[in-house]
Amino acid sequence: MSTDTGHHTDAANRDLTPTGHPTLEDLRTIDLLSELSDEQLQLWSDAAELYEVQDGSTISREGEESLGTILVFEGTLHGTMRQGDHEEPLSDQVGPTWVGAIQTLTGDLNNGLTLRAAGAARYAVVPPEPFTDLVVSQRPVFHQVMSRMRPVMQSMTQREQNRERLTSLGTMAAGLAHELNNPAAAARRTASDLADALEILSRSTAVFVESGIEREQAVELVDLQTRALQSCANRTALDALDAADREDELQDALEEAGAPEPWTLAESYATAGLDGAFVQQVADAAGPVTSSALRWIGASLSARHMARELTDSTDQMSQLVKAVKQYAYMDQGEVVQVDLREGLENTLMILGHKLKKTTIEISRDYDESLGKVTAHGAELNQVWTNLLDNAIDALGSSGHISIVTRGDGDCAEVDIADDGPGIPPEVRDRVFDPFFTTKEVGRGTGLGLDTARRIIVDRHHGSLTLETRPGRTMFRARMPLDAATRA
Repeated sequence: MSTDTGHHTDAANRDLTPTGHPTLEDLRTIDLLSELSDEQLQLWSDAAELYEVQDGSTISREGEESLGTILVFEGTLHGTMRQGDHEEPLSDQVGPTWVGAIQTLTGDLNNGLTLRAAGAARYAVVPPEPFTDLVVSQRPVFHQVMSRMRPVMQSMTQREQNRERLTSLGTMAAGLAHELNNPAAAARRTASDLADALEILSRSTAVFVESGIEREQAVELVDLQTRALQSCANRTALDALDAADREDELQDALEEAGAPEPWTLAESYATAGLDGAFVQQVADAAGPVTSSALRWIGASLSARHMARELTDSTDQMSQLVKAVKQYAYMDQGEVVQVDLREGLENTLMILGHKLKKTTIEISRDYDESLGKVTAHGAELNQVWTNLLDNAIDALGSSGHISIVTRGDGDCAEVDIADDGPGIPPEVRDRVFDPFFTTKEVGRGTGLGLDTARRIIVDRHHGSLTLETRPGRTMFRARMPLDAATRA
């Protein structure tokens, strides 16, 4: 089979010339028409145009206007669908068979796939209008099409859902990779700086030994180091706010005491809450090795601070990994006891990469008395992901999202609202329809809200409703506390 997909090939094959009309014998090979009489088949023959093509010929192209229904008598048509910058292969259509009937009957005149001949092929095209008239007027054909429609639509829906999940997963994975990269990079930098601090500590010890300082001096220096480390450990974020005011004073004191690079030591001393008097105490105790003693204490403070940074970075990575595990309910059965607050918070953490690019505010009002819900936990989190992701997209770079949980008898309710522009009246009744989306091409398949509705309604015997007006859009998910165990 030819792999040439260039525009010159497409242009040539869009101008294929029909060779006539299919014979009744050709039409009888198609199971769609197998129960028709000669008179009925003649109507199909009159409506159809016969084509004979060679290997690589493009029969129809995705995105172009539909030709109608294709009746393949001989040969194989290879189907593809564009995914990003490449074409994804679909099932081959091997004659005798028929293609495009359901699309024609649903009024979708836009090709959803590209068909090319794999070798020589003979086929006929029945335009949309006569095809619809013939199907409606001939009961056997109508029943054949209807019997095929449900599994085909289910397959199409499943394929689109899988594509949306993969797209969402890819976006989520990229965001998580970015989130994990930040603390990982910070830990890597801190580890490198910590190695430098440890080297200073090691060299300072050697200097003290070589200088022959008295035991009393050494004890006093160790005491000063301990006091400095304790002061550093007791500092809070609020205490550290005055550190900048002390740096100039400390830099002058360190420079006067002969400290090397006093501007770098000043920050560590100021952050630890030390002052010029402490510097003088070190100088009085260290004497000729004051310079090394000041660097030694500075390196000790830096090492303590960097150890804390390493702990914070690794804790942040652990929290992200924990959130992913809880989000997907890994290592747990399909039906679990769900704390709705945890699911919502884990979802917000997963979507953190999108929120970081905005000034969107999130407010929570969680009902502390609300019990756990027996549910398909990972599926519920998919609902929260769809609703929160839509709210973030609706707001753009700024706005407010509110999340409310409450108990109502034996049911739980979750409200997710935003103060964005709202959903226009002409589309609000269609937002739960399969494949309907208000997002620009490439950003939505229209399955997010349909999937969310089915998870809440079909899987958890609840309801998913919408209230919208300019300045407020709210989705409310309501489900029984024992949702997943109900028959």
